[in-house]
Order: sequence, then C-alpha cells, then structure tokens
Amino acid sequence: MTHTSCDSENRPARAGGGVWLLPITVPALGLAALALVGADPHTLLSAVALAALLAAAIRHLASRSGARLGRASQVTLARAGLVAVLAAALFEPALYREQGWTIAGLALLVLALDGVDGWLARRFDECSEFGARFDMEVDAGLIMVLCLGAMAADLAGPWVLLIGLMRYGFLLAASVWPWLSAPLPGSFRRKLVCVWQVSALVLVITPLVGSPTASILLLSALVGLVLSFGLDVAWLKRHQASPLAT
Repeated sequence: MTHTSCDSENRPARAGGGVWLLPITVPALGLAALALVGADPHTLLSAVALAALLAAAIRHLASRSGARLGRASQVTLARAGLVAVLAAALFEPALYREQGWTIAGLALLVLALDGVDGWLARRFDECSEFGARFDMEVDAGLIMVLCLGAMAADLAGPWVLLIGLMRYGFLLAASVWPWLSAPLPGSFRRKLVCVWQVSALVLVITPLVGSPTASILLLSALVGLVLSFGLDVAWLKRHQASPLAT
C-alpha cells in the first residue's frame, strides 16, 4: 500500500514515459464520468478547483521537503486528484445515492492505482519517507471521503465517520504522546484492513447492498480498524524509545 523509506531517498527521480500525464488524465477521467451521469456544472468546477489546489499544495510540500516527485509519486498524485473529484461530488449527495456504480468505479480505480505506485517505487528505487507518507494520506483521504459520501447519501449513520476519523485521531494522539509517531514495521495486516475498509465502503455505495447488510459490512470494517490500531499502539508502547528493528 505504501512505498517505504530506503537508501535512495534523496536520489533524483524523474517521471518516465507518459507517467507524468497521469495527474491530469486520471482526474479528467473522473470528471468525465461525473459529467456523463449528469453532475451539476458547479460540482464539476469544484472538482477541477479542488484537484488543482491539491496538486499545487503537494508539489509545494515536496519542494519544501526536498523530495522529488518521481514515477511512483506521479501515480500517487493522480490518485489524490481522483480523490479530490470524489470529494467534490459530496456537494451533490444524490451522486452517491443514485450513481453508486460510477462513484464505486472511481474509488476502485484509486485503490487499483495504489498497487501501481508501490510497484513503481520498488521497481525504480524511488522509495522515500515523503512518498510513503503521501501514499498513506491519499488512502486516508479516500476512506474519509467515502465515509462522508455514505453518510450524506443516507446509506449509513453518522457513526460511519469513525472509520475515516480513526487515522486523524491517531495523528492527534501522537501530538500528545510522541512515541505514537515512531515508525512501524511493514504489516500485511495493516494493508488488508485498509483494503477492506475501502471495499466495504464501495459495496455500501453500490446498489448491491441493502441497509442491514451495509451496517454489518461497515461495522466489520470499523472493528477491524480498531483492532489493527490497537495492535499498532501496543507494539509502539512496547518498543518506545527503542530503534525499529530492520
């Protein structure tokens, strides 16, 4: 799910082939999909503005940190742009309620590209702390947007926001207890829980799932997330002030 820190962190990395076009073409695909299902022009304009502002902010942060947006980060930037399009659709909750297949398809594209940026980071030795954090925050943003969409479309109650807020609550807790911000070892369990969160939210947004089943799916995602965070907190507590084993 994420590209992790490695020795090549400061190595110059340039996007190759047509990868640099993805941050434009992928969000444009999302815009076209919303336009085809009758999204309001104001929603489409909001999507363009959000995607452009997000891209500018990310490039600014990368520049300030000395990170370079290589192939992997170009794909992550494309994912972020598509999340911005999904976020703009929140201004029109009917899209989440009546165009579930379109919203679900765009969300699944964000999820599918998650595997691509990680592969590119490993394949071209572009691993960096910035890239890993960027990738993680895009995942968190996607989950938060889908939670808001499910609630706004009356597909789930307000409690669904707990799924999206868990990550941000963890960051807030880390500002109080710094040992929570220590690096964690790679975890298949953590990746699996993330995929299940997105999958459950996507299923709920489609017409496939009725209300009782939707609640069960979302509750299972929330329980899995709480358990996963609990295991991570326990690991960090046991290893606080100790270097991460490599």
